[in-house]
Amino acid sequence: MNHYETVFILNPVLSDEQIKETVKKFEDFLISKDAKMVNKEDWGLKKLAYAIQNKKSGFYHLFEYQVAGEHIEPLEVLFRRDERIMRFLTVKLDKHAVEWAKTRVKRNKEKA
Repeated sequence: MNHYETVFILNPVLSDEQIKETVKKFEDFLISKDAKMVNKEDWGLKKLAYAIQNKKSGFYHLFEYQVAGEHIEPLEVLFRRDERIMRFLTVKLDKHAVEWAKTRVKRNKEKA
């Protein structure tokens, strides 16, 4: 099982219910592939550096999880097919990135 991190941007015109439904869809897909969800973060509505699909903002979400590598391609196909997703990026984390992610989560919990 490899450690991955996926950040995706949702269309800003979606309602709160549609956003929750979309995030749940991708989380359920990962869980169905025996992924272990390490961390989920909702970064909220943020301004984009440049317009995407004539939109200047988007809802950012981050998933950190462990899953076998063969399940990443089907996940990315699912992202590409969903019209609510404006952009996504999946990164395989090495041991240093995993440690940094743990530090980031700890720091975020201390702020809250």
